[in-house]
Amino acid sequence: MTSKAFLYGFVLVLPLFLVSCGDDDLKKANAISNQKVVLNRDRTLGVEIIYSDSARVKAKGNAPIMDKVTPEGGGSYQEMIKGVKIDFFNANQPGVVDGTLICDYAIRRDQEMKTFFRKNVIVKNAKGDTFSSEELIWDESKKIFYSTQNVTIKTTDGNILNGVDFEAPQDFSTYKINTATGQAVLKDEIVP
Repeated sequence: MTSKAFLYGFVLVLPLFLVSCGDDDLKKANAISNQKVVLNRDRTLGVEIIYSDSARVKAKGNAPIMDKVTPEGGGSYQEMIKGVKIDFFNANQPGVVDGTLICDYAIRRDQEMKTFFRKNVIVKNAKGDTFSSEELIWDESKKIFYSTQNVTIKTTDGNILNGVDFEAPQDFSTYKINTATGQAVLKDEIVP
């Protein structure tokens, strides 16, 4: 029995671009590179965040790490680099959890009054429906969650819906979604 060895060689050819800068471009680059950004960063471990409205606790969140960042020029934000888990409470029954939100990363921008939940965002509402996306945004002034990313909704009766341009109230009791596709489970009595 003979064996043969084959040697494959690959040559990768990449285009080479040469760029030159004029004196004006160098002056602009120097001005930008000389600017210093000063950030004040305070780190807190094991954070519990309580959201209340009209003296009622609406939600309670837990984050392993929260960094409060205050840039010198303003625009402070809180960054939860290890994610967050939020429990939403029933409006009529204090202390009863109606839903949850978990994600791997979150950032709250103070001036915008918005919180951006990113990476493996999963929300479960009071009915047991599950919403998942790579980004979900909480708008505090409008009291809505929304996303321009793909959102998947799995209902308790087995329906699966995918779409973009998602919007829901803070309790996820209803929702709107555009460009939707999905799978529906039909009951025996219902025939298309």
